[in-house]
Amino acid sequence: MLDLEVVPERSLGNEQWEFALGMPLAQAISILQKHCRIIKNVQVLYSEQTPLSHDLILNLTQDGIKLLFDATNQRLKVIEVYDLSKVKLKYCGVHFNSQAIAPTIEQIDQSFGATHPGVYNAAEQLFHLNFRGLSFSFQLDSWNEAPKYEPNFAMGLASLQIPHGAMVKRMHIYTGNNLQETRAPVMPLACFLGNIFAECVDVLRDRAGPLGLKLRLLTAGCGPGVMADSKVRSLERNIYFGDSCQDVLGALGSPHKVFYKSEDKMKIHSPSPHKQVPSKCNDYFFNYFTLGVDILFDSTSHLVKKFVLHTNFPGHYNFNIYHRCDFKIPLVIKKDSGTAGSPDGKACSAAQIFINNFYPSESSSANNTNPFGSTFCFGLQRMIFEVMQNNHIASVTLYGAPRTASQARPESSSSSH
Repeated sequence: MLDLEVVPERSLGNEQWEFALGMPLAQAISILQKHCRIIKNVQVLYSEQTPLSHDLILNLTQDGIKLLFDATNQRLKVIEVYDLSKVKLKYCGVHFNSQAIAPTIEQIDQSFGATHPGVYNAAEQLFHLNFRGLSFSFQLDSWNEAPKYEPNFAMGLASLQIPHGAMVKRMHIYTGNNLQETRAPVMPLACFLGNIFAECVDVLRDRAGPLGLKLRLLTAGCGPGVMADSKVRSLERNIYFGDSCQDVLGALGSPHKVFYKSEDKMKIHSPSPHKQVPSKCNDYFFNYFTLGVDILFDSTSHLVKKFVLHTNFPGHYNFNIYHRCDFKIPLVIKKDSGTAGSPDGKACSAAQIFINNFYPSESSSANNTNPFGSTFCFGLQRMIFEVMQNNHIASVTLYGAPRTASQARPESSSSSH
């Protein structure tokens, strides 16, 4: 049985790990994978057809805990303990729920010092006792008690006192004063772990197609000493087609992984492919997992030739390999001046423009182990949109002609605060 410390408006965890509000989904899954011998039977719950309409949930069935992630930014929004009999809980080092201590209203008052009455919810048949960043839900002993706790009963004084001996049914940890209105907070400093993250990515382009990326990056300040510069810094970096490896490394730092392509399957589309001399080396990717971005370099010139942006939707073969890339793409569509495509939009807002006008090609995993079925690819203005069967964009591949030697590289801007 897990023995966990409750920190209102912040986290639930122990000395080895903690689930912190604002934590990226990938980090929470990494904790579960690392401690899989202790935390077992984890479910991933999401809406298959409308993944943005419901929270993404990690359900720790053995421990009675749910981790609710915002569907859009995929950061931890709410921690729910829905079965207190499966876990030990303490506050400031003192247990208020264990096999020997029942989580009654008296115990909660003793541990947290309630200074205001509970609120009765007739629809749920539950009392809610709310603190800032923390709430407890109590269940009535019998349905016969319910009427006297209605808001109109006893001149509106019905919610002044939760019945003695009432047991906690659920507990929630969240940000702010209202569970219904809470949002996922910004990522805490403890979650950066020396990585950089993308707050947003803008595709730079002209009328012909994309030119590069403008990335707004977040990183934890790193000065001499552990706490010398404990704040989040914001940076802007531009990467263009035709940039060298040194340009990219100078702007983004070292990638998490370098992946070399085993073969070029597109060679058949080039002029006289049978006459081409086999290359002694292959094109290679810089994988920036926390940015949700891959950058492909030419094996001969070592210049950028392609970008891949990932949305990290559940139900896609590459789910949880990348963090979600919050990108924006200006599209030039005939008579319209332009419209923006983003990973939040269903195909009707961005991809539907070309779904209705272009015939797709089917794509599937090369190893034939993909349980989620095929995806469809649409080409538009030197961009390839990979669209899932629920009409949500899984990835966007950008390609374009690299700059010639006579073209100067545009200046990259940077800022911090």
